[in-house]
Amino acid sequence: MTTFVFPTIALQTEERAADKRVTGKRDGRLDAKLDIDQRVAEAVRRGLSSRPRRLPPWLFYDQAGSRLFDEITGRPEYYLTRTERGILAAHAQAMIARAAGPARNQRGANHPSRLRITELGAGSADKTRLLLKAVVERQGHVLYEPVDVSASALDAARERIEREIAGVVVAPRVMDYTHGSRRGLKFEPTHAGERRLVLYIGSSIGNFDPPEAMRLLKRVRAGLKPGDGLLLGVDLVKDEAALLVAYDDVAGVTADFNLNLLTRLNRELDADFYLESFEHRAIWNQTESRIEMHLESRIAQKVRLAALNLEVDFAEGETIHTENSYKYLPGQAETMLAEAGFAAAGSWTDDRGWFNVCLGRAE
Repeated sequence: MTTFVFPTIALQTEERAADKRVTGKRDGRLDAKLDIDQRVAEAVRRGLSSRPRRLPPWLFYDQAGSRLFDEITGRPEYYLTRTERGILAAHAQAMIARAAGPARNQRGANHPSRLRITELGAGSADKTRLLLKAVVERQGHVLYEPVDVSASALDAARERIEREIAGVVVAPRVMDYTHGSRRGLKFEPTHAGERRLVLYIGSSIGNFDPPEAMRLLKRVRAGLKPGDGLLLGVDLVKDEAALLVAYDDVAGVTADFNLNLLTRLNRELDADFYLESFEHRAIWNQTESRIEMHLESRIAQKVRLAALNLEVDFAEGETIHTENSYKYLPGQAETMLAEAGFAAAGSWTDDRGWFNVCLGRAE
């Protein structure tokens, strides 16, 4: 491995903190008492104390991280958003019709139900607008409940959707849906004659190891009533070159997104990560059928996280594993839904067979 020499590594902490470009710190934070998010603190302490070192991907999504991810989705190399959007644009009305019915009323007659839309990991909800428009066309108005860890992303989504789509009422909820009781996610009760359609698109399920993904799907199912639905988007296995460039674009936006995680730790945990001594790495792990994202230490170095009273020694070439993105075989998502308690209700893909959106109905 090439050895990189950074003369400024030996600078005093105060000098390093003054350079926002290099450290990502804010001026004057070294001696200030930090208001620490205990969940962030615990996740970082546990992840950086483990071997191999890792950090959970939800840490990406502070305000800057959410903005950078939106920029990634517009990159020509990042086929996922563009491909899934094409599927939704072509089939949104069919998806909504399948999710809505038929159902039986008290007299035994079949009729479609009204839908309420809940989205997990909504982010900017850009693609979701296609589905919301289809719901409004069908039933006049709809309650949309986006769930995300990023309050700024939810605020932006709410403003845009309510401005652009008359008939949508947005009720955002800032929360981490990936943790909680095994009894199921807690959703607001639906009204009589109303079904909930949960959206989990964007291949977000691919960020979880298979056992974790199954636990999450079962928790979603446990929070639903029979007849409710889950629309799941998954990325499919394809050529390695297409996968790698999607997670390591030539403009370096994905690298900035990955490195911004360290900027967040500098800001929130009074850490002294020197950003230029870490490098973004994207790796295709064929055995596990996943893209891995890592932050690789370019030199041997010590990092201190003052708010945690923690020092971490990195060897040259050692990495922090920041994200997995699993890629699925055709039919695998439907099998997962069935195991979680959903009946198959529809499946849609693009012409190249690169991405799959499938609908499961709670049994």
